[in-house]
Amino acid sequence: MKKELIGLTFDELKDELVQIGEKPFRAKQLWQWIYNKGETDFDKMSSLSKDFRTKLKENYTLTHPKIVTEQTSVDGTRKWLMEFQDGARVECVYIPETDRGAVCISTQVGCAQGCKFCHTGTQKCQRNLTAGEIVGQVMSARDSYGEWPTKTDENRLLSNVVVMGMGEPLYNFENLKKALSILNDGDGMAISKRKITVSTSGRADKIPELADIGVKLAISLHAPTDEIRNKIMPVNRKFPLAELVKACREYQKRCEHRHYITMEYVMLKGINDSLECAEKLIPLVKNLEVKFNLIPFHPWEGCPFECSSNNTMHKFSKFLEDRFIAAPIRRSRGEDIMAACGQLKSANKNKEKK
Repeated sequence: MKKELIGLTFDELKDELVQIGEKPFRAKQLWQWIYNKGETDFDKMSSLSKDFRTKLKENYTLTHPKIVTEQTSVDGTRKWLMEFQDGARVECVYIPETDRGAVCISTQVGCAQGCKFCHTGTQKCQRNLTAGEIVGQVMSARDSYGEWPTKTDENRLLSNVVVMGMGEPLYNFENLKKALSILNDGDGMAISKRKITVSTSGRADKIPELADIGVKLAISLHAPTDEIRNKIMPVNRKFPLAELVKACREYQKRCEHRHYITMEYVMLKGINDSLECAEKLIPLVKNLEVKFNLIPFHPWEGCPFECSSNNTMHKFSKFLEDRFIAAPIRRSRGEDIMAACGQLKSANKNKEKK
């Protein structure tokens, strides 16, 4: 059975080449073909010798995730349902901004965290993604935009990566760490650590290690107290707010560039959107450099929650900003293509059943 090369570290790639009788220095040439040029056909790697290409074809594969469904919103957001070799599927979204664009990628097939407001939580966790499958999502997104070879100027569309798709990244930490090192490598996809954000629902024991990797951190906070958070996020029972905040402080202490932390906060009517809740957030984030990202809730079938009113969200935002805490309300994107996490996969599955 042929071995997949996408997902191997540079050192692992060198070891593979030695095993087939090639010199280790060939790894840099091959690495650039794979990650800088995005090539999946060994025959088209023209700078490699014919004998080398033959060995590669006989022993290895280069596979980008298959795009099952691609949808582009009127606002420019693009969403893909991607399929891996075993038939497992995840979602990936590209969100364009004025001066950049972020690719939102997944780390697990489904999710075991069970957050009550999250559609992905209804799909259960089937398995972790490999490092190659995590990296492959960005590669398939680049395929979609024809953004090969890697651009290094301001014209790059897919400039940022946010790891906040399906799954809990910190429960697939080793594969995540490996994937991020590949995405960051300057001879390949060359995505700066400062342009990579990892979002977690709150696995506090692993958060400080993200500082050692050097990427930015986002916390799915969504509540100011353990009482409220326990009801909507089961992870809080294992890692309560005091432990989570302590881990955030350790992350910022260890950060070389002292990245601010983004606190994701979905606005749920009558649950977490009162000014009393906003007031309780102030001491919670004391001595942390944070900004809040207030997210309008997208209702989905079977979910008991409603989105806070526009007036309520603006009052909540103003309360925090009057106290010198940035709290913008995130503009909803891709609503016409079901860009909220988990919706496209469920819709596609229902369609295939009919």
